[in-house]
Amino acid sequence: MDPSTDRVTGRYPVEGCRSDHGMAVDSEHHRAFLLCGGSRNLTVFALDTHRTIAHFPIPAGADVVKFDSGNGWAYAACSSGAISIVQEDDPEHFRKIEDAAVQKLVHSLAIDPSTHRVYAPEQEEDGRPAARIVVYEPTRK
Repeated sequence: MDPSTDRVTGRYPVEGCRSDHGMAVDSEHHRAFLLCGGSRNLTVFALDTHRTIAHFPIPAGADVVKFDSGNGWAYAACSSGAISIVQEDDPEHFRKIEDAAVQKLVHSLAIDPSTHRVYAPEQEEDGRPAARIVVYEPTRK
């Protein structure tokens, strides 16, 4: 989008991604992390060359993705009960760290860039209503 004219400046197909839902950007390396609900994957896309770099399978219900530029990790909240974590080793190489188990229906994430902590609001605990924020401390794998 061109913000001065509110016009679309380009459209680029993303191979292997159906029903894209969420997106985070590594602005330093021009990489987009796309949640593809229809194909149930997290896709890494090069914004400058318009090509798909990698696909990683993720659990059902991918809702939001965030990128922590300080540690190079992309986090995808999946409402089926996981936060998927993908590591950017360099702008051309990525690897999946894990699908960390969390309560179901986690739909949002926030990252503190100075501590790298991940904050996730939970709306249920073991199927019962709840209202709380859970803090996850990342550790290297």
